[in-house]
Amino acid sequence: MSEMTGWLSTEISSHPHVTRQIVWEDYRVMYPDGYGKSQFFFHLAQHLKAQKPVSSVLPHEPGLKLFVDFAGDTLGYVNPETGEYIKTQTFVATLACTDYAFALCVPSQKTEDFLYALRRALEYYGGVPKIVAPDNLKAAVIKADKYEPTLNKAMEDMGNHYGFVVVPCQPEKPKQKSKVENQVQIIYHRIYARLYNRQFFSLEELNEAVAGFLRTHNQTRMQQRPYTREEHFHAVEKEVLRPLPDAPYVMKRYADVTVQQNGHVYLSCDKHYYSVPYQLVGYKAKIIFTTSLVKIFVKGEQVAVHPRVRSFGYSSLDEHLASNTLAFTKRSATYYKQRAQSVSEPLYLLFNAMYECSNGSCPPEYYYKTCDMMLRLQKDYRPELFDRACEICLENRLFTGKRLENVIKTLVQTSREAETTITPNPTNHANMRGIFFFQ
Repeated sequence: MSEMTGWLSTEISSHPHVTRQIVWEDYRVMYPDGYGKSQFFFHLAQHLKAQKPVSSVLPHEPGLKLFVDFAGDTLGYVNPETGEYIKTQTFVATLACTDYAFALCVPSQKTEDFLYALRRALEYYGGVPKIVAPDNLKAAVIKADKYEPTLNKAMEDMGNHYGFVVVPCQPEKPKQKSKVENQVQIIYHRIYARLYNRQFFSLEELNEAVAGFLRTHNQTRMQQRPYTREEHFHAVEKEVLRPLPDAPYVMKRYADVTVQQNGHVYLSCDKHYYSVPYQLVGYKAKIIFTTSLVKIFVKGEQVAVHPRVRSFGYSSLDEHLASNTLAFTKRSATYYKQRAQSVSEPLYLLFNAMYECSNGSCPPEYYYKTCDMMLRLQKDYRPELFDRACEICLENRLFTGKRLENVIKTLVQTSREAETTITPNPTNHANMRGIFFFQ
């Protein structure tokens, strides 16, 4: 019978559409006087059980491993402004040794939300385990593999920051993550079931309620054990966790770009341009950015740091710009007044009167070219002559470069005429050598 039952059980396992009824009918054809249906089903079931691999409870070292995953079912809250019901994802973590649980609702399963939830979990435990074991989520694992899975770069960075290693559960191996899956089932009963008739109006309010029931769950005495999860955690695991770093992890993102002709790199996700030294135009650059900072590297060296701006525009530092570009971009009424004051006080007074005369009726840009022309004229003529011309223009309220140039030319012409005026010859030549006068 055992050999026959083994053969029949193989038929069932190798052919998914074959049922026990069909197998029993085939068996009765071969053995008309064999077992009846109920006895046959009993022995077949026993044989199938015997074929299953034996599982045992594995001991877990305190502080070694933290299992993390997202619950399949969602919670949510109502947007008070629109009345829309917004679903949230529930992040669940549990320490392998003490089964001490953590749960947090986040907007999505994206990498940023996943790592934020993991950070909050480590802060909740007050320490860092040696291993974090996620399921093969895209937020943590780019490519699943039985031996060497490819980790998300952000997940790897977080591990380096906190000092843990990431060992994902093997794909299609549900027993490897049974700890966290069992925890999810308990959370369904002890948290989800308690919230079914409650309404929340923000993510913070929802998480506050989840935290309250989570505390009750961890402080509930475990079946067949004389302690709670919280008591067990503080007794055997809290002290062996590694300490948290001084600063929390901030997620980093990466982008490979080329420095454009305008001396900026473009961060496409924000539609924003950031300056680098103009000598690097055409170079390949790597952008590493967080929620608040943008760092730019060329050939492995940091060449620029900017505050992150999440809108279209340009962030430019003066030291990055070429001199001609800087001269153009820094133009303003104040800029021209400062330049004039450094070379000629009358020119400064002329600029000041010119901008005051407009009284806001003309934009400052209207006078930029006039200021450039007057500054050029200052370089072409003697200071005393130029200053006198500026005073004349100021007295007569002549606020154009052409008029200043005409005044200068008039002064030059007047000066030349004065120099060429013929003076009378002296009548007394007694001082001339070789000539004597007698009386």
